[in-house]
Amino acid sequence: MVSRSPEGSVDQSVLDQLEVIKRGCHELLVEEELVQRLATGSPLRIKAGFDPTAPDLHLGHTVLLNKMRQLQDLGHHALFLIGDFTGMIGDPSGKNITRPPLTRDQVMDNAKSYADQVFKILKPDQTEVVFNSTWMDKIDAAGLIKLAATHTVARMLERDDFGKRYQGNQPIAIHEFLYPLIQGYDSVALKSDIELGGTDQKFNLLMGRELQRHYGQTPQCVLTMPLLEGLDGVNKMSKSSGNYIGIAESPSEIFGKLMSISDELMWRYIELLSLEPLEVTRQWKRGVEEGRNPRDIKVIFAQEIVSRFHSKADAEGALEDFEARFSRGSIPEEMPEKTLYADAGGLPIAQALKQAGMTASTTEALRMINQGGVKLNGAKIGDKSIKLACGETTVVQVGKRKFVRISIAKQAE
Repeated sequence: MVSRSPEGSVDQSVLDQLEVIKRGCHELLVEEELVQRLATGSPLRIKAGFDPTAPDLHLGHTVLLNKMRQLQDLGHHALFLIGDFTGMIGDPSGKNITRPPLTRDQVMDNAKSYADQVFKILKPDQTEVVFNSTWMDKIDAAGLIKLAATHTVARMLERDDFGKRYQGNQPIAIHEFLYPLIQGYDSVALKSDIELGGTDQKFNLLMGRELQRHYGQTPQCVLTMPLLEGLDGVNKMSKSSGNYIGIAESPSEIFGKLMSISDELMWRYIELLSLEPLEVTRQWKRGVEEGRNPRDIKVIFAQEIVSRFHSKADAEGALEDFEARFSRGSIPEEMPEKTLYADAGGLPIAQALKQAGMTASTTEALRMINQGGVKLNGAKIGDKSIKLACGETTVVQVGKRKFVRISIAKQAE
């Protein structure tokens, strides 16, 4: 039963929790069911799964971790699931091709790296790190066939990426159909109350609800979170696109990259990444609406993120380094921003200058470099072979008055 006041409304404590849980979320299914669980006052089991496909986490990954931390602050228990078994299948979500599976050794190396990093956000005493091989390795061929029998091929093709690949005559391997079933079965094994995931995971998260119901459990609630845009403000943050901020990067790199994002994107990052109370972030926004410089808020936010993954002293040092390189020099705070695209090797500086409209041609760009008229991040350059690396944001100056902030993203293959 939902806990209600004499007037029949939901208890305020439950509403307060609900506001925090829904902060920045895309969709909550089913809200009324979650209200009923919260009203019991018992800690809920919060599940989020991560396939260890790469050794390092970036800020895009931490959107789910931040939400788990907010739920921990409300007294709930986090289940950080490392998909070491499903990682050997390869998550097909959002893919138009079959993703190559990882070896067991690759998966375990990456999993160890994940476990070392997550406690920069999550509370260890309220976190259980679990591996889905724990129960999946015990399921024999007959058990896997029994699990596969719970759903039809037609049901699987309802999933958007599978449906598109089928209609486009793109191959779908049989093992890919097992991925959402196994992810759903993880919820059965863990008896999760809520599962978190990106918007591209909705089908898999709902599969958990269906399988829990099939196995006689109360179906979990589903909370989907937006996919965080990268530094370009357009594409999803990812290493392959070169538009990411790695949580293991240096304090100066993290700080500088966060300071390079647009004022509009700043609010998106704050909503999804800041752990400051809602009232605090609302005060920030009101302040900017009343005339405060958005840069002030960006500095506060960048220091919060650097402090989380390094230390407060590192955050102060990153700010001092940033101001020494930018604010105290002749570089203006406001300037045009350009996103250019390159392969993994980066973009030659002469091409970058031409594409950004700083020079009329690469020949002119080379001439300006020879004459000492080009600076990168305030430092004069003379090397014409310099390349701007993917994932980096650089303040480029040509002559005395031309400035542009260039971000390099990886071009689509």
